[in-house]
Amino acid sequence: MVVFPGSNDDRDMAFAFDRLGARVSMLWHKDSSLPEGLDGVAIPGGFSYGDYLRAGAMARFSPIMKSVAAAAEDGLPVIGACNGFQILCESGLLPGGLVRNRDCVFICKDVIVRADEVGWMGAELESGTLLDIPIKHGEGAYVPDPDRPPRVAFRYVDENPNGTVDQIAGIVNERGNVLGLMPHPEHAVDPLLGSTDGAKLLRSFLYACSKRSGSA
Repeated sequence: MVVFPGSNDDRDMAFAFDRLGARVSMLWHKDSSLPEGLDGVAIPGGFSYGDYLRAGAMARFSPIMKSVAAAAEDGLPVIGACNGFQILCESGLLPGGLVRNRDCVFICKDVIVRADEVGWMGAELESGTLLDIPIKHGEGAYVPDPDRPPRVAFRYVDENPNGTVDQIAGIVNERGNVLGLMPHPEHAVDPLLGSTDGAKLLRSFLYACSKRSGSA
């Protein structure tokens, strides 16, 4: 779990993975390398560097991101939620970018998203699977790069809460090992939170990690 100044969903994401049986290491953004034997990387939500300039724009220059990019290129599964998605786009690991919500209003609500092409994270997410998970962001409207069309992983269903293009809620890279989305799966892993649908995605990510490491 990569932690930046301003990350605030790192503990929630770590709790969710721990609840699903994963062992989580917290990595500081100034670290210049990833630990040996790592099976996957998660980049949590929050407001890295206060979202100054643009959400995720400063985090891309953190020392650890070079190692994350190299590991992703080598096939390590990487997942980023909300600010993590913004950082993955700003780093070029995913195409396109996230801009301010339509009407410039911060949104916090539960939404329904439909899985499309989720790459390596498809163990429990066949195309068409619906997930009830929350969003909470001010810069979540996805804008595709015309030179690098996105491989859409999730779309909002029956609404477009933030003005995103084609109701895109998340994308995956061409290889299928790097996935980013604006909804927060880590906030939907316990019935007390109203939904456990987020666990389907996080378990699928963990399965991709274990498959790559040969333990699946």
